[in-house]
Amino acid sequence: MRVLVACEYSGRVRDAFRALGHDAISCDLLPTDQPGPHYQGDVLDIINDGFDLMIAHPPCTYLTIAAEWAYKEPHEINKNLSPEKLYGAKRRAAREEAIEFFMALASADIPRIAIENPVGVMSKRWRKPDQFIHPYQFGDDASKKTGLWLKGLPPLKETNRVAGRIVECPKNSGKVVERWGNQTDSGQNKEPPGKDRWKVRSTTWQGWADAMAAQWGVKK
Repeated sequence: MRVLVACEYSGRVRDAFRALGHDAISCDLLPTDQPGPHYQGDVLDIINDGFDLMIAHPPCTYLTIAAEWAYKEPHEINKNLSPEKLYGAKRRAAREEAIEFFMALASADIPRIAIENPVGVMSKRWRKPDQFIHPYQFGDDASKKTGLWLKGLPPLKETNRVAGRIVECPKNSGKVVERWGNQTDSGQNKEPPGKDRWKVRSTTWQGWADAMAAQWGVKK
């Protein structure tokens, strides 16, 4: 199959498909982290080039439901604001642009499409995902609830579930829950703040890449 992996710089999904003999190319505004077929630029430039399958990872910054407070006007926000981030009308405009890009991917003339994104506004602005997945279902010791919007593809089947550690949360409550390697006992993400935090968190988990290639890499 000819496979387009949109908005991916890591090369993980691309290389998982290529390892199984598919003609896969990744595309992102950033250069690829791993040598391989990669178009550095806007995916809409090549989206109509006759692909059989597209797996897309559109940026989630303005699609996620996190930091909803930031869509208020700056004078309404009782927080210290970063000059590097958008707030109010500018952030709302950025969200509309992100939704438009998401829908351009979803409406592409490609017979089989999977779009991956965390829990966010597309459930209300378009439709709910066909399934939610976590890295721990596919061999990675991590939790990250992520939606898959599918066209012409079956839901991914769990391959290798990693058991989490059992903790009491809240403490002294008697309630026990599972936590994974990327989580604190309270369920927060362990990744420390930093300029590359967004890149680390947006890298596709290897277990997901392998499962996508193995389960979706069969041409109908």
